[in-house]
Amino acid sequence: MTTATAAPLTIKVGTADTATCTYVSVAPTTGISVDVKVGGGTGSGTDIVDYECTGPGATGETQNVQIKVELTMPTSARANQQFEIGWKGTYVTGQELQAPTTGTLTPKIFAYTTMTGITGLTSATGEGTLGTITAGQTIPLPTTAVSLKSTATSTGTATVKPGKLNFGANTATGNQPMIECAVQNDTELKTYSLVVGTATSTPTSSNTPTGTPTGTPTPTKTKTEFVTETPTSEKTTERSSETPRKGADTGAGGDAGPDGRMFLLAGSVLIMGAGAGGLLLRRRSISKG
Repeated sequence: MTTATAAPLTIKVGTADTATCTYVSVAPTTGISVDVKVGGGTGSGTDIVDYECTGPGATGETQNVQIKVELTMPTSARANQQFEIGWKGTYVTGQELQAPTTGTLTPKIFAYTTMTGITGLTSATGEGTLGTITAGQTIPLPTTAVSLKSTATSTGTATVKPGKLNFGANTATGNQPMIECAVQNDTELKTYSLVVGTATSTPTSSNTPTGTPTGTPTPTKTKTEFVTETPTSEKTTERSSETPRKGADTGAGGDAGPDGRMFLLAGSVLIMGAGAGGLLLRRRSISKG
């Protein structure tokens, strides 16, 4: 502003938070403070989570830590399908978590959320990677969002809030935490809404067309052929002159033995001979008498 005005100045941040300022001078001597909330929660609570962190081990020291947490809800969560919630944390200045002065802390963070409103859905959890850890110094938080995963078995709307944090692990590949941080101001935290819808079904393919064809159908050509075959079992008037194998009884073939006509001819000769002989004997008998 460069000139005096009686109208107040309204500053809007995001879609809900506003601050109203009254003109004092062109060069104000005091700054203007606008409260900017982190995250997209629907609740009116605070984004700053108070943690009591204990470790390493059961006899480790206790630290009071404050972290401003931003949760990002999924927009298409479905029942019986895994969904993801984004977790992003930033230390409040002067309330950072310090690494142990002795020992080695693996660069892991395990973040959680609490959930109510849907039966069987109580939390989501995820693992992130920390920056370089120096003994006795602030443990750096992940620079990118940590993905917290869970699965709801039914539909509905859940109320989500930041949950506990664990740092480090007992081994390089283990999940047993070395520093455990419990939430101390749960009732004061901002809440988030998670809507879980009905699971989408996978369509099944069908070989039966459902649409009506719009083009002209092409006629199918049919060709019929008649084939006449001569039966192989039909008898013919020709005789085979080959000798049957293995003595098969096939009748009088060409090589089966003497022809019967020869016997008929021989019989005729004998009859004629007998007749001639009888005639000769009769004549002799007559001449003697």
